[in-house]
Amino acid sequence: MKDRNETIIEAIIKMADALCPDSLALIGVYGSVATGDEHEKSDLDLLILIHDEKGQVLADGFIIDDVDIGYDLYCTSWDMLEKDAQCGRAHLPKLLDSKIVYCKDKSTLERLDEIRRKAAELLASDRRYEKADNAYSDAKKLLAEVYLAQSLSKARSYAGAAIELIENAVMLHNGQYFRKGTKRALDELKQLGLPFDLETSILAVIQAETVEQIRARLTEVFVLTEGYLQVPKKKELPSAENLRGTYEEIYSNWKNKMAEAAGRDDVYSSFMNLLSLQWMFYEIAECIAVDGFEIMDKFNPKNLEENVDVFHQALNKYLAEYEKVGIRPKHFESITEFAEDYNKEISEEI
Repeated sequence: MKDRNETIIEAIIKMADALCPDSLALIGVYGSVATGDEHEKSDLDLLILIHDEKGQVLADGFIIDDVDIGYDLYCTSWDMLEKDAQCGRAHLPKLLDSKIVYCKDKSTLERLDEIRRKAAELLASDRRYEKADNAYSDAKKLLAEVYLAQSLSKARSYAGAAIELIENAVMLHNGQYFRKGTKRALDELKQLGLPFDLETSILAVIQAETVEQIRARLTEVFVLTEGYLQVPKKKELPSAENLRGTYEEIYSNWKNKMAEAAGRDDVYSSFMNLLSLQWMFYEIAECIAVDGFEIMDKFNPKNLEENVDVFHQALNKYLAEYEKVGIRPKHFESITEFAEDYNKEISEEI
């Protein structure tokens, strides 16, 4: 096997010298051959780094009949390595672990080391949480596809892609990457010491026999990982500065609209107004440590007057948050009184 691999590498160098002498930057070996996890049918994973498109002549795919092994030689550009260094996925052994077996000059190694450094710094920083969240968000989109899928093949395909993204998210969240191939992915995840059994949940999805089972079991995987992947955000304490004006905004946007919707028996408007309030509460609570406000569970499509009461109760509860920080809503007896107060600074200057 070693002789075969050396023959392939030598052939690539010979081809480069003849057809694109300035294009081949370096060759690195990664995958099972580099990790010692190879078997008798292992192919050869190569980082064939090229400076320009002329180097694409080195790419090839072929099968060696006497050993029945297929090989896929593809070229990697510097831009592709830079993209890998952004850690959009957790499969990074090509970039970070390739053992360099050929290099044109020292400056090429220095450039590679710099890209590797950027990737390592990202994985060690809080930026990794953003990358994990992006992967998880993409996985959620595939969960929707699973629920829309009408065939077992489609459901399995989307579920499998979602699982891969969840695995990537978990790895990146921990500042780690997959160093070995697919066959070792579950082992590498297990080494993270997760507080739940992700492997069993993933295998349950894979072993599901119906679309319904796939949907239910994949949902369980999301329930398991959702909280784990959430990064607690540092919230501001409630204060007059960060809460001022929010009560008045709620009052202005939806108080009268709720009553109007009830008067017209407009269930859609009643729902949307209450929903808008709910999302404003979510946005406030995301940044400021206020009490939780969950109101959509109280929505009643059959009695819109009850929804008006739900709104008023929520408004009164939020008023308590105002009072805790020593502010009260701005009230005026008339528009004239408002205008006088609004323009008082102008009057004082005059």
